Amino acid sequence: MLPGRRHARSNLTPIPSKTEPARVSTDYRPLETASLQFGEDGTPYSIKYDDVYHPHAGAMGQARHVFLGGCGLPSGWQGQEDYVILETGFGLGHNFLATWEAWRADPKRCKRLHFISVEKHPFPVSDLAEAHAASGAPPDLAAKLRAQWPLAMPGFHRMHFDEDRVTLTLLFGEAHMMLPELHAQADAIYLDGFAPGKNPDMWSPAVFEALAERSHSDTRIATWSVSAWVRTALAEAGFLTDKQAGFAGKREMLCGRATTISERRLNPTDRRAIVIGAGLAGTSMAERLASRGWDVQLLESASQPAQGASGNLAGAFRPLPSADDGRLFQMTRAGFLYGLRHLKGLQAEELKVRWAPCGVLHLARDAEQEEKQRAIVDAIQAPQDFVRFVDRRHAERIAGAPVAYGGWFFQLGGWINPPSLCVANLARFPGRITGRYSSPVARLQRVGKMWRAVAADGQLLAEAPVVVLANAADAKRLALADWMPLRVARGQVSHLPEDAIPALKTVVCGQGYATPAIDGVTCAGATFFADDESTHVRLGDHLENLDKLQKMLPGFAKNVPMDRLSGRVGQRPVSLDRMPIAGEMPSVMSGRGFDMATVPRHAGLYMLSGFGARGLVWCSLLAEYVASQITNEPSPLPDSLADRVDPARFLFRKIRSAPVAEI
Repeated sequence: MLPGRRHARSNLTPIPSKTEPARVSTDYRPLETASLQFGEDGTPYSIKYDDVYHPHAGAMGQARHVFLGGCGLPSGWQGQEDYVILETGFGLGHNFLATWEAWRADPKRCKRLHFISVEKHPFPVSDLAEAHAASGAPPDLAAKLRAQWPLAMPGFHRMHFDEDRVTLTLLFGEAHMMLPELHAQADAIYLDGFAPGKNPDMWSPAVFEALAERSHSDTRIATWSVSAWVRTALAEAGFLTDKQAGFAGKREMLCGRATTISERRLNPTDRRAIVIGAGLAGTSMAERLASRGWDVQLLESASQPAQGASGNLAGAFRPLPSADDGRLFQMTRAGFLYGLRHLKGLQAEELKVRWAPCGVLHLARDAEQEEKQRAIVDAIQAPQDFVRFVDRRHAERIAGAPVAYGGWFFQLGGWINPPSLCVANLARFPGRITGRYSSPVARLQRVGKMWRAVAADGQLLAEAPVVVLANAADAKRLALADWMPLRVARGQVSHLPEDAIPALKTVVCGQGYATPAIDGVTCAGATFFADDESTHVRLGDHLENLDKLQKMLPGFAKNVPMDRLSGRVGQRPVSLDRMPIAGEMPSVMSGRGFDMATVPRHAGLYMLSGFGARGLVWCSLLAEYVASQITNEPSPLPDSLADRVDPARFLFRKIRSAPVAEI
């Protein structure tokens, strides 16, 4: 297990009922972005910290001499399966760009490079472009970095480059808060904040202790600072350092090693996995493992992918804000931003995902909620591209139809056709994913270190050391996890003929949702009935969807002839706490005597389910998370979120008997 989860929370709150709101984070702090300024000599300069971002002699030169050279790179990563670099102070990104450039140029490079960096004040992308042009940063790599540059939102932001062989994870926030949330083990550490006298928080004992906890016995560390304070604090945290020749006009720099007894984590040598289920969860899981060079056997009971809830014509793609940055907001925000990069990446590779970033308008249900939505936007101070409040008149112009109230507008959101996303995921790494359809799995068997998927007649369908259960609510049966509160919820979507309704310009949601016309119909829905396994389209469900539409968009569907309505029913897997289920399965039925970090696990057995109505938002990020767990790589989720999606969380909670709330 990598460092970080040892600090996992064991005092998890009970699953909330409708009358008892969940306790949420009070640590939310809107980011204060940096602004590019230049000193008299033309060097990028921070007015806030009264210090330069790099020496006048050059950012790229310093990166190569101090950080790459000081950490023994590129020789340190040669022959490794993967290599992890952890940096304090991303700044303008020159250390990352120099490292990526050196990795590309090295024929003996590691197969996968992870670069993790903390940044409290990220730059706008326009400032990065100006600084990169002036600094001599490699133009092609700098452009690729800027193309994926995250919105200025707190949290973890993961980006992939060079066919996913280079991964950059940016932690936007304060180092002393972000690093303890990081589940990773560093092979090299770059210390590159502003001078200790200018920004002491970046060089604090708390930061150095967090770095030491994420090190192993061969971890290298380097910095341009030779301050006595820095040397002492590093020694107290467990780093042995010595002075070496510095860069340009600086006489000395500091290099060293960790003294921890922790061994370097190992990657699995048998890279085979079984993924059960070929919907959004399963195809996303298969794609994320295939991106790491794994061979995946995909088992599906239906005759082709995306035949369950993932087979709907279209679904809304947007996050769900809250003023206090609760876990649900954190998960939907992170999933939305990562998913957006994934969609664009598939599109760039000419894999045909049907989607439209036409925006999503989330309308209030009444005047009181409208004011709450306005207050939430004011509280989180998010970039307007992410969310902004619009009044009723503005909302009508965006939607192209009368609306009852104003609400949130997510400019980057839109609709996605789930089957096309499933197919694109499976096509991305040809030869790595083998699909076997019309192959229901009756049971799993553990034989030695292998898992076997067996059919009802005893036929062996697949064998591998890793199994991921991504087959919706049926995952609970295969995992023999009757204790898990994973249930099904019937959802019926109504298809309204395009010629009978006004033309929507954007996705509209709130009490229900409606999409712009796709293939001649507008999708409207969806109903939500827990534990209803019927798959028949019902007139009553159509009427409920039309009633929701009337409340959001008065008069929108008044001319729809009932005999021309069609629709589709999907069964969605839902958990009682509204959060997804992602991670390694526990092998006990009670959390008594354990905490989240020490609970025994079924080695090699993972689950990815419980998405409810948010499969499009969560599938890509949570598949990346589970893949990182399986391969022992740095996590894309902070520990506090990882705990909230862990299948074992239910062992530590009192499960309520209240009905499942619609999500």
